[in-house]
Amino acid sequence: MRRRKPKQGENIYLIKAILSDWDGHVMGMPYRVLAIPEDFTLYNLAEAIVDSFNFYFDHAFGFYDNIKRWTKSVEGYELFADMGEESKFKGVKRTKVNRAFDKIKKKMLFLFDYGDNWLFIVELKGIESPKEDAKYPFVVESVGDTPPQYGEVDEEDEF
Repeated sequence: MRRRKPKQGENIYLIKAILSDWDGHVMGMPYRVLAIPEDFTLYNLAEAIVDSFNFYFDHAFGFYDNIKRWTKSVEGYELFADMGEESKFKGVKRTKVNRAFDKIKKKMLFLFDYGDNWLFIVELKGIESPKEDAKYPFVVESVGDTPPQYGEVDEEDEF
């Protein structure tokens, strides 16, 4: 993941990503708080979230305003739109974090990997000035162990 110093006058968004289940439950689930420049795209945010959970950034994804039923979302952003596939939503590669997360406490569902359906509740927790000499994005807080992305590997499956 590429990191950079913030641009002049750019704010830093503190975004909490909590691993969730199908019903939107987050109690006891691992989470990460990330410091992200407001000018980063949702693609950059997705990459930072996936990286912070030690997953491979190797699947399609989207951000949706309906946390429990993403298919019923009114607001959404999908990688599919950037790939030229049919989508009712905007793409993630040109949508800035400060546009999608336009107010404190705004939450969206981040769905990563439409096959395994990794679900994260993503919330804008705060906005702050950049730290001197810091390169972004970075993890501000990490709580809980990450489950394996692809399940346990059986030694017999390796051959």
